[in-house]
Amino acid sequence: MQPTATVLVYSDNAHTREQVRLAAGRRPAADVPQVEFLECATLPAVLDALDHGGVDACVLDGETAPAGGMGVCRQIKDEIFRCPPVLVLMGRPQDAWLATWSRADAAVTLPVEPVEFADALAALLRSRLSVGA
Repeated sequence: MQPTATVLVYSDNAHTREQVRLAAGRRPAADVPQVEFLECATLPAVLDALDHGGVDACVLDGETAPAGGMGVCRQIKDEIFRCPPVLVLMGRPQDAWLATWSRADAAVTLPVEPVEFADALAALLRSRLSVGA
């Protein structure tokens, strides 16, 4: 197992980024590596981070403005070669169809529920790290 996994967290809301960090903790599950967070508040920062590589999973806030996480997800799925798996944070359960449209690998609703979020993030990390092995 690799020593750490890098998780990019995109939200213009510092409180939402904090919720994500606290819900995941240092290790979202015993069988995945510890996580390090790379926080981004703007779309250019997300694209720059992904261009540099080394991101194992992305958490994108669908409520971010002006570039919402679902639109960003669709864009990076089109533009980033071997795009890391993406977990989208939705404002309401009825937005699940938008998460599907965005090609997100997983989606959870806001506010972040720690157990549900950690399980979803761990599943994405398992899939990414098993492909990279």
